[in-house]
Amino acid sequence: MIKKISSYNWFRKLTGGGLPPLFIQHPYESDKLLFILILLLSAFGSVMVASAGYAYAAHRYGNAFYFIERQIVWVLIGIAVMLFVSRISTEFYRSSAYLLYAVTVLLLITVLILGTVGNGAQRWIAIGPITIQPSEIAKTTLVLTLARYFSDHAEIAFRRQDKKATLTHGTLIPFAFIGCICLLVMLQKHLSGIIIIGCIGIFVMYVSGVGLRYLGYCCGAAGVAVTCLALFTDYTKRRITIWLNPELYPLDGGWQTLQGLMAIGSGGFWGLGLGQSRLKYSYVSEPANDMIFTIVCEELGFFGATAVLLLFAFFICRAFQIGRKSPDLFCRLTAYGLGAKVAIQVLLNIAVVTNTIPNTGISLPFFSYGGSSLIMLFFEMGILLAISRTSVIRH
Repeated sequence: MIKKISSYNWFRKLTGGGLPPLFIQHPYESDKLLFILILLLSAFGSVMVASAGYAYAAHRYGNAFYFIERQIVWVLIGIAVMLFVSRISTEFYRSSAYLLYAVTVLLLITVLILGTVGNGAQRWIAIGPITIQPSEIAKTTLVLTLARYFSDHAEIAFRRQDKKATLTHGTLIPFAFIGCICLLVMLQKHLSGIIIIGCIGIFVMYVSGVGLRYLGYCCGAAGVAVTCLALFTDYTKRRITIWLNPELYPLDGGWQTLQGLMAIGSGGFWGLGLGQSRLKYSYVSEPANDMIFTIVCEELGFFGATAVLLLFAFFICRAFQIGRKSPDLFCRLTAYGLGAKVAIQVLLNIAVVTNTIPNTGISLPFFSYGGSSLIMLFFEMGILLAISRTSVIRH
């Protein structure tokens, strides 16, 4: 009996007094423009998965429609998840943030022990035919956790006259939330995951009001950690070497980068036409996944690539606008964090395929072929739509 009471009190403390009702009526409907932008990005991405992936799918699986058939199923499931999640009250997300963070930490530990290996890395948990990548879940739960923390401790975290309190509650504690996740992801040798999660966390700290000097300390510590990982891990050092001179490794590491750059350059202004890519025929690696933007450039040219970037820009601006108009600090920081997550992944994906940064696995949101990662993305979109229902933004 004592154990049950203790466990219950722990749960109430973790959830801020217990979870509120799942559904609450709000005066506004979900933001229609945001919803339309999500559908446009999903439709555009699905078309490109069909075009970029059919040659590789036919060669590897004997079915040219292997990728697009599954992508459509995942998109439909994702939209259903998004619509359901958008009806959940934002207070429920706020109250469950710490609980979700604890579950995420357990999943990240579990993947180190029981995870399945894919492409030389142990980053997934297999549940029957479904694989889950906890580092993808961590991006969302970190945003919710930091938003909850700053909404609960804003007064003490930003008490400017008390530098000790500001440093402890405004910088060290939230940075510890970020560091714990990054450390567990680092043990998976998942450099891109560390960079994305770290950037998301630092951005949420910035928009919450943390001083630039303290943010500089955090960025410096993060930079040292990433540099150490890069310099003392053979796998990462090799990627940096290939990044600096990919032409010296045309068949051994530099192939993907060189073929991707060739695809981007061959598209010209208008592109070769939808479905007319030549380099997707066993030249560009992962043409329907991480390198899909190179096929967009080859088939649709500079014009099509710009259209994709403009769609993402409109989406990110709308997400930030919803956050800015939200009267609640938790909702504001969550909207900013989720919008930034998409922006960071888009920028890093394009930086990778243009060889601006070392090649590492970063998917392009809404475009790259995927299952659990796509569902998680739609889950985040559902949270954004739920926040838009509480925002004073005009629909």
